[in-house]
Amino acid sequence: MVLFEKPGTENTAAALELAVQAAKKAGLDMVVATTGGGNIPVLLDLAEKADYNGKIVAVTHAFGSREKGKNILEPEKMQEFRDKGVTVVTAAHTLSGAERGLSKKYSGIYPVEIVANTLKMLGQGTKVCVEIAMMALDAGTIDYGKQIIAIGGSGRGADTVCRLTPEYTADLMGTKIHEILCKPSLED
Repeated sequence: MVLFEKPGTENTAAALELAVQAAKKAGLDMVVATTGGGNIPVLLDLAEKADYNGKIVAVTHAFGSREKGKNILEPEKMQEFRDKGVTVVTAAHTLSGAERGLSKKYSGIYPVEIVANTLKMLGQGTKVCVEIAMMALDAGTIDYGKQIIAIGGSGRGADTVCRLTPEYTADLMGTKIHEILCKPSLED
Protein backbone atom coordinates (compact mmCIF):
# COMPACT_ATOMS: atom_id res chain seq x y z
CA MET A 1 0.00 0.00 0.00
CA VAL A 2 1.18 3.49 -0.84
CA LEU A 3 0.71 5.89 2.06
CA PHE A 4 0.61 9.52 1.04
CA GLU A 5 1.99 12.06 3.51
CA LYS A 6 -1.27 14.01 3.68
CA PRO A 7 -4.68 14.10 1.96
CA GLY A 8 -5.30 16.26 -1.06
CA THR A 9 -5.08 16.99 -4.74
CA GLU A 10 -1.29 16.62 -4.84
CA ASN A 11 -1.88 12.85 -4.72
CA THR A 12 -4.28 12.73 -7.67
CA ALA A 13 -1.86 11.77 -10.45
CA ALA A 14 -0.21 9.02 -8.39
CA ALA A 15 -3.55 7.65 -7.15
CA LEU A 16 -5.06 7.56 -10.64
CA GLU A 17 -1.94 5.90 -12.03
CA LEU A 18 -2.14 3.19 -9.34
CA ALA A 19 -5.83 2.70 -10.09
CA VAL A 20 -5.31 2.26 -13.83
CA GLN A 21 -2.38 -0.14 -13.33
CA ALA A 22 -4.35 -2.28 -10.86
CA ALA A 23 -7.51 -2.29 -12.97
CA LYS A 24 -5.65 -3.24 -16.13
CA LYS A 25 -3.58 -5.96 -14.44
CA ALA A 26 -6.65 -7.60 -12.84
CA GLY A 27 -9.12 -6.85 -15.65
CA LEU A 28 -11.40 -4.83 -13.37
CA ASP A 29 -13.77 -1.95 -14.02
CA MET A 30 -13.10 1.40 -12.32
CA VAL A 31 -15.52 3.56 -10.36
CA VAL A 32 -14.36 7.11 -9.66
CA ALA A 33 -15.84 9.86 -7.49
CA THR A 34 -16.18 13.23 -9.13
CA THR A 35 -17.66 16.54 -8.12
CA GLY A 36 -16.78 18.95 -10.90
CA GLY A 37 -15.22 16.43 -13.26
CA GLY A 38 -11.56 17.44 -12.91
CA ASN A 39 -10.21 13.92 -12.37
CA ILE A 40 -11.96 12.37 -15.37
CA PRO A 41 -9.77 13.78 -18.20
CA VAL A 42 -6.63 12.75 -16.29
CA LEU A 43 -8.02 9.26 -15.70
CA LEU A 44 -9.06 8.91 -19.35
CA ASP A 45 -5.60 9.97 -20.52
CA LEU A 46 -3.88 7.47 -18.22
CA ALA A 47 -6.31 4.71 -19.26
CA GLU A 48 -5.64 5.38 -22.94
CA LYS A 49 -1.86 5.38 -22.45
CA ALA A 50 -2.11 2.06 -20.56
CA ASP A 51 -4.42 0.56 -23.21
CA TYR A 52 -7.05 -0.04 -20.51
CA ASN A 53 -10.26 -1.38 -22.02
CA GLY A 54 -12.46 -1.78 -18.95
CA LYS A 55 -15.46 0.25 -17.95
CA ILE A 56 -15.10 3.62 -16.23
CA VAL A 57 -18.02 4.80 -14.10
CA ALA A 58 -17.99 8.34 -12.70
CA VAL A 59 -20.20 8.91 -9.64
CA THR A 60 -21.19 12.46 -8.86
CA HIS A 61 -23.27 14.21 -6.23
CA ALA A 62 -27.06 14.12 -6.38
CA PHE A 63 -28.95 17.03 -7.83
CA GLY A 64 -29.65 19.61 -5.13
CA SER A 65 -26.66 18.66 -2.97
CA ARG A 66 -25.34 22.23 -3.10
CA GLU A 67 -28.08 24.16 -4.91
CA LYS A 68 -31.67 23.03 -5.34
CA GLY A 69 -32.43 21.89 -8.88
CA LYS A 70 -28.80 21.84 -9.99
CA ASN A 71 -25.90 19.42 -10.13
CA ILE A 72 -22.33 20.43 -9.38
CA LEU A 73 -21.15 18.57 -12.48
CA GLU A 74 -22.22 20.72 -15.40
CA PRO A 75 -24.49 19.02 -17.98
CA GLU A 76 -21.98 19.75 -20.76
CA LYS A 77 -19.22 17.95 -18.85
CA MET A 78 -21.52 14.99 -18.14
CA GLN A 79 -22.24 14.72 -21.86
CA GLU A 80 -18.57 15.13 -22.75
CA PHE A 81 -17.67 12.23 -20.45
CA ARG A 82 -20.48 10.08 -21.82
CA ASP A 83 -19.27 10.82 -25.35
CA LYS A 84 -15.85 9.48 -24.29
CA GLY A 85 -17.38 6.23 -23.02
CA VAL A 86 -17.66 7.08 -19.32
CA THR A 87 -20.87 6.07 -17.57
CA VAL A 88 -22.07 8.85 -15.27
CA VAL A 89 -24.08 8.03 -12.13
CA THR A 90 -25.87 10.80 -10.29
CA ALA A 91 -27.60 9.59 -7.13
CA ALA A 92 -28.13 10.23 -3.44
CA HIS A 93 -25.15 9.30 -1.32
CA THR A 94 -25.52 5.78 -0.03
CA LEU A 95 -23.89 6.53 3.33
CA SER A 96 -25.68 9.77 4.11
CA GLY A 97 -28.63 10.58 1.83
CA ALA A 98 -31.91 10.38 3.71
CA GLU A 99 -30.30 9.76 7.11
CA ARG A 100 -28.46 13.07 6.95
CA GLY A 101 -31.81 14.78 6.39
CA LEU A 102 -33.18 13.11 9.51
CA SER A 103 -30.15 13.88 11.66
CA LYS A 104 -30.20 17.53 10.58
CA LYS A 105 -33.91 17.87 11.38
CA TYR A 106 -34.11 15.78 14.57
CA SER A 107 -30.51 15.80 15.80
CA GLY A 108 -28.65 12.66 16.76
CA ILE A 109 -26.87 10.06 14.71
CA TYR A 110 -28.32 7.11 12.85
CA PRO A 111 -26.94 3.66 11.95
CA VAL A 112 -25.79 4.38 8.39
CA GLU A 113 -23.98 7.51 9.60
CA ILE A 114 -22.19 5.32 12.13
CA VAL A 115 -21.03 3.05 9.29
CA ALA A 116 -19.85 6.09 7.31
CA ASN A 117 -17.96 7.53 10.27
CA THR A 118 -16.39 4.16 11.02
CA LEU A 119 -15.08 3.96 7.45
CA LYS A 120 -13.72 7.50 7.86
CA MET A 121 -11.44 6.12 10.57
CA LEU A 122 -9.44 4.77 7.61
CA GLY A 123 -9.81 8.12 5.84
CA GLN A 124 -12.47 10.12 4.03
CA GLY A 125 -11.43 8.58 0.72
CA THR A 126 -12.02 5.03 1.98
CA LYS A 127 -15.60 5.95 2.88
CA VAL A 128 -16.01 7.54 -0.55
CA CYS A 129 -14.69 4.42 -2.31
CA VAL A 130 -17.21 2.19 -0.56
CA GLU A 131 -20.04 4.64 -1.11
CA ILE A 132 -19.52 5.25 -4.82
CA ALA A 133 -19.08 1.54 -5.50
CA MET A 134 -22.46 0.81 -3.92
CA MET A 135 -24.06 3.74 -5.78
CA ALA A 136 -22.70 2.42 -9.09
CA LEU A 137 -23.97 -1.09 -8.29
CA ASP A 138 -27.41 0.24 -7.27
CA ALA A 139 -27.56 2.07 -10.62
CA GLY A 140 -26.78 -1.14 -12.51
CA THR A 141 -23.62 0.27 -14.08
CA ILE A 142 -21.27 -2.43 -12.73
CA ASP A 143 -21.73 -6.17 -12.44
CA TYR A 144 -23.04 -7.68 -9.24
CA GLY A 145 -20.57 -9.85 -7.31
CA LYS A 146 -17.52 -8.57 -9.21
CA GLN A 147 -14.52 -6.78 -7.76
CA ILE A 148 -13.85 -3.25 -8.95
CA ILE A 149 -11.26 -0.54 -8.43
CA ALA A 150 -12.79 2.43 -6.60
CA ILE A 151 -11.16 5.87 -6.59
CA GLY A 152 -12.07 8.42 -3.93
CA GLY A 153 -10.68 11.46 -2.27
CA SER A 154 -10.68 13.73 0.73
CA GLY A 155 -12.61 16.69 -0.61
CA ARG A 156 -10.98 17.46 -3.96
CA GLY A 157 -8.82 15.31 -6.16
CA ALA A 158 -8.11 11.62 -5.66
CA ASP A 159 -5.99 10.22 -2.84
CA THR A 160 -7.52 6.82 -2.10
CA VAL A 161 -7.84 3.69 -4.25
CA CYS A 162 -9.45 0.45 -3.07
CA ARG A 163 -10.08 -2.94 -4.64
CA LEU A 164 -13.46 -4.02 -3.39
CA THR A 165 -16.62 -5.96 -4.07
CA PRO A 166 -19.62 -3.74 -3.40
CA GLU A 167 -23.00 -4.93 -2.26
CA TYR A 168 -26.28 -3.19 -2.97
CA THR A 169 -27.12 -0.42 -0.53
CA ALA A 170 -29.90 -2.56 0.93
CA ASP A 171 -27.18 -5.07 1.95
CA LEU A 172 -24.36 -2.60 2.64
CA MET A 173 -22.70 -4.71 5.31
CA GLY A 174 -21.91 -7.32 2.65
CA THR A 175 -19.45 -4.98 0.92
CA LYS A 176 -15.89 -6.30 1.07
CA ILE A 177 -12.75 -4.17 0.94
CA HIS A 178 -10.08 -6.53 -0.38
CA GLU A 179 -7.19 -4.12 -0.60
CA ILE A 180 -6.39 -0.46 -0.05
CA LEU A 181 -3.88 0.41 -2.76
CA CYS A 182 -3.24 3.94 -1.53
CA LYS A 183 -4.54 6.42 0.99
CA PRO A 184 -3.30 9.45 2.88
CA SER A 185 -1.79 9.25 6.34
CA LEU A 186 -4.20 10.42 9.01
CA GLU A 187 -1.55 11.68 11.36
CA ASP A 188 -2.09 15.22 12.65
